[in-house]
Amino acid sequence: RHRHWSGLHIVRSSTCAALTSRPVTVPSCDQTLSLETLSQTAMATSADATPSKDSRRVSGPPQRGKGASLLISETDYTPEDGVTAHVLFDGCNGLTYSDFIILPGYIDFDSASVDLTSPLTKNITLSTPLVSSPMDTVTEHEMAIAMALNGGIGIIHNNCNPDVQAAEVRRVKRYETGFIKDPFVLSPTNTVRDVIETKKTRGFGGIPITADGKIGGRLVGMVTSRDIDFLPEDRWNAPLSEVMTPESQLITGRAGTTLREAHQVMQESKKGKLPIVNDNFELVALISRSDLKKTRDFPHAARDANKQLLVGAAMGTREPDKERCRLLVEAGVDVVVLDSSQGNSIYQIEMIRWIKANFPNLDVIAGNVVTAAQAKNLIDAGADALRIGMGSGSICITQEVMAVGRPQATAVYKVCEYARRFGVPCIADGGVQNVGHIIKALALGASTVMMGSLLAGTNESPGTYFFQDGVRLKKFRGMGSLDAMNANTSSKARYFSEKDTVKVAQGVSGTVVDRGSILAFVPYLVAGMHHGCQDIGARSLVQLRSMMYSGEMRFERRSPAAQIEGGVHGLHTYEKRYY
Repeated sequence: RHRHWSGLHIVRSSTCAALTSRPVTVPSCDQTLSLETLSQTAMATSADATPSKDSRRVSGPPQRGKGASLLISETDYTPEDGVTAHVLFDGCNGLTYSDFIILPGYIDFDSASVDLTSPLTKNITLSTPLVSSPMDTVTEHEMAIAMALNGGIGIIHNNCNPDVQAAEVRRVKRYETGFIKDPFVLSPTNTVRDVIETKKTRGFGGIPITADGKIGGRLVGMVTSRDIDFLPEDRWNAPLSEVMTPESQLITGRAGTTLREAHQVMQESKKGKLPIVNDNFELVALISRSDLKKTRDFPHAARDANKQLLVGAAMGTREPDKERCRLLVEAGVDVVVLDSSQGNSIYQIEMIRWIKANFPNLDVIAGNVVTAAQAKNLIDAGADALRIGMGSGSICITQEVMAVGRPQATAVYKVCEYARRFGVPCIADGGVQNVGHIIKALALGASTVMMGSLLAGTNESPGTYFFQDGVRLKKFRGMGSLDAMNANTSSKARYFSEKDTVKVAQGVSGTVVDRGSILAFVPYLVAGMHHGCQDIGARSLVQLRSMMYSGEMRFERRSPAAQIEGGVHGLHTYEKRYY
């Protein structure tokens, strides 16, 4: 076992370490030290350096065994592990979420105590930092409702007519409302058949009856399922005045009653609906018993000042989108997302300024961006939040087709690090394949995480399930796919392709596996975030970001072999169940 270096032969031996304890004469480089001479010298030195039996004993505390004495250093030194985020992302190497790992911290708290509260925009805060993507195979009213009930928010897609999108927003705002400000109302001259049809189309049967059939009219009665369920069909044409519960038997609440007080009245009266009237007994609002149950089952639901569920909606940056924006505001939308694959454009900057001039109280999420230069222009225009990601989604091929974009982890870190100086929250959009990626995005500075493929296979996503090779699936497509572009012009405008004679797809269509209900899947994601923050040593997302920027949080690059090691490996077969 020889290594030749500049004419000097060196023998690798366990005894070589002993050579440092006594001077050894080394011949000059033009001489050759024989193996026999070196071995004899090393053996002699080793023999001299061997301690006696008594000298091996360690005096004074702590008492260690002989094996420990050979391992433990007498110096108080703790080596520094990993690198800071600044060092990790310094340079021109783009990283994805799988390219690095976060090193564990110190745990002195329970995972359930982790606070996931985080800002969506400058003015909207969520108790769960999760957002559903504005895609036509991901978010319509059912998804938006489920996300808001779990503390997140859904963004209604705009690949449809403006009236349809506004109606979707309205359905979310009316779903769990506390005080329903514009309840569906009928008059005494309407028939039982009208109530039955309303129940079929709108999903509810408890309807207030006013003298003129309008909100603000004098309340004269209520019709519920108990009033009409057992009526024979030959009486379906009877006027409601004959079957309704009259005003003299109604339990009502007065205008100015708080939601808590109204719920207390409903519990004591055991009524399903509570009309709210003013001093003239005119109907001003309605409260449903089911709202009380939802408040109990979903205590962290995302609500506005009127206790309505929060909901967002996507829109484009063209002239017709101004009318879409007006309809969305009328429907009660809380935030709009300017939906563009490349947000750094004059079209988006001018749209931000127009919205701020005409609807100053409406929050605007701008994007998408992946660089600080892109972010600067949108922040200067007045954006309330930024959406980060370009070509990183599972169904997106922008980087492949257009040769532009950025690996998602690098994009999130770079943009968030810049935007935080101006107090602008950022949404990490794309590249999220599991709960670990969500934690990494939040640890790199994102305030919230937007998901598409993770939610596309749930019960609440648009579309129907079908079976293929025994697997239950749902269709999922990118908004830059040819299917989506052919469905509506909004998808074409997102990729600046509405005038193209030849369409260039920037997305694909595919299928995703059934994930069950959002009401079970999101709590799993929340639990994963709790435990991830606990392992890192962060009690909240605020502390998580602070640890990253201060350098307390440490990172390491992962080799391809390390990535394989970090997943399931070495098994012939296995079943991967998350919850």
